[in-house]
Amino acid sequence: MVYKKDKQFYRFALYGFLKNLRFFEPFLILFFRERGFSFLEIGALFSIREIATNILEIPTGVIADIYGRRKSMVFSMLSYIFSFLIFYFFPRFFIYVIAMVLFAMGEAFRTGTHKAMILEYLRINNMLDKKVEYYGGTRSWSQLGSAFNSLIAAALVFYSGSYKVVFIAAIIPYIANLVNLATYPKYLEGEGASKKKKRETLRDFVSMFRNLATIKAILNTSIFDAFFKSTKEYLQPILESFALSLPIMLALSGQRRTAIVVGLVYFVIYLLTSYASKNSARFSKRFSDLTVALNVTYLVGALLIIFAGLSKLYNLEILSIIFFLSLYILHNLRRPIGVSYVSETISHKTMASGLSVESQLKTLISAGLAPVIGFFADRFGVGGSLSLVGLMMLLLLLAVRVSRKAVHVAE
Repeated sequence: MVYKKDKQFYRFALYGFLKNLRFFEPFLILFFRERGFSFLEIGALFSIREIATNILEIPTGVIADIYGRRKSMVFSMLSYIFSFLIFYFFPRFFIYVIAMVLFAMGEAFRTGTHKAMILEYLRINNMLDKKVEYYGGTRSWSQLGSAFNSLIAAALVFYSGSYKVVFIAAIIPYIANLVNLATYPKYLEGEGASKKKKRETLRDFVSMFRNLATIKAILNTSIFDAFFKSTKEYLQPILESFALSLPIMLALSGQRRTAIVVGLVYFVIYLLTSYASKNSARFSKRFSDLTVALNVTYLVGALLIIFAGLSKLYNLEILSIIFFLSLYILHNLRRPIGVSYVSETISHKTMASGLSVESQLKTLISAGLAPVIGFFADRFGVGGSLSLVGLMMLLLLLAVRVSRKAVHVAE
C-alpha cells in the first residue's frame, strides 16, 4: 500500500462520489435544446456561469484560507441546491441566468478548497510525496460516482420522459454531501481558520505571482482543463445523433433511445476514467518528470478534440465517440499530475488561494470559449466547431509549455 487509507481517505472519496452525482450533467445540452435554446444561447449560459465563477474564485479561496474551509464547502453545497431548484421550477432563459450564478457560487467556494484540505491532510501526515497517488485515488471515486450518475440519470429520463427531473433528483446526494463536509475534522481548516492574520494570507497570496514556475504551471493546467470543460458537453448531441441513427429500439421515443445510449456510453467512460485517475501516478512515471507528462498530454488532448470534430464532420459518430472517450481518460490521467505539479510551487499556507487562481483562470478561458463554440456550432455544425477549437488549443501549446525546472516553495 503506497498511502494510508484511513477513515478520512474514505470521507474524501465520499465527497467526490456524491459531488459527481450530478444527474443533469449527461443531458445538460439536450435539456437546453429541449427548451428551444440555440447553441449560442447555451454557450451564453455557460459563459455567464464561468464569468460568475471567475469573479468569485479568488476571493472565495482567500475566504476559505482565512475563515475556514469547511464553512466554504457547506456554503458551496447550499448554492448548488438552490440552483437545482430554479432549473426545475422556472424554465425561462433569464431566470436560468440566476441559476447559473448560484451554480457558479457553488463552484467558486468548492474548487481549490477541497484540494487544499486534502493537501493539508497529506502535509500533517507527512505524505506529501504521495500527492499524485493519493489525489488520484480520491479522484477515482469521483469518476466512479460519475459512472453511476450516468446510469441513474438515464433511468430517470427513461421512466419520466423528461430531462428536467434530473435536477430535483440531484438535490438528494448534495444534501448528503453537505452533512459529510460539515463534519470534517477541524484541523483540515488550515492555519488561517484560527491563527493566521488576513495580512499574512494576502502577502503569501501576492507572492505567488513573483514565481515564474507557478505562473507557467497554472497556465498549462488551466488552459488544458478549460478546453476540456468547454468541449466535453458536445459529446451529448453526437450521442443523440448516433442513438437516432441506430436501427434498433425503434418502438421507443427518440428521447428514451437517447437516454439509453447516453447512459451506457457515459457509464463506460467514467468507469474507465475512474481507473485512469487511480493509475495516474503509474502513468506519470512513464515520463522523465511531471513537466514532460504535462506537455505531452496537452498535445495529445488538442489532437483528440480536432479528430473528434473531424469525425463528426464526416458523420463518423462512432469514431468521434471513441476520440471523446480517449479525451476523458487523458484528462483524468493528467489532472492529478497537474494538481501535484502546481502544488509544488505554492505554499501550503495559501494552497486554497493558489488552486483557486488556477480554477479562476480556467473559468475565465471557459467563459470566452463557451459562446465561441456555440457560435461555431450554429454556423458550421458541432464537428466544425470542435475542429476549430482543437486547432486553437494546439496553437496555444507554444505559449504554455512548462519548463523542466520547477521552483519549489518552502513549506
